Amino acid sequence: RYALEITLFGEIICTEGAAEQGMVMDFSDVKRIAKEQLVNAWDHAFLVYRGDKVVCEFLATLPDHKTIILEVVPTVENLAQIAFDILDPAYQDTYGNCLRLQQVRIYETPNNWADCRQQE
Repeated sequence: RYALEITLFGEIICTEGAAEQGMVMDFSDVKRIAKEQLVNAWDHAFLVYRGDKVVCEFLATLPDHKTIILEVVPTVENLAQIAFDILDPAYQDTYGNCLRLQQVRIYETPNNWADCRQQE
């Protein structure tokens, strides 16, 4: 099971009385967007490369099996890139504060991970 870490960059919201005043984004919104856009799809799914025909064919025979077929081999490096590509537009400028996704980190184990960062 993988763990996901998201880093955002943006201007601190200074709107007096706004619920998100003093933040770049409310953490509950960070989590909600990640869950809606990525986690719900991948959670408890078997991620498989479309080129692995034998595995894809086998998984297709399993009733009610949650399978995600990917265009690339599901290494943690590729998964970090895919996650970044999915999440980047979802976070952009959510509060009108130049908010951008800066980095996605996916942990394969507590000591092994891959990062995908915003290209400047």
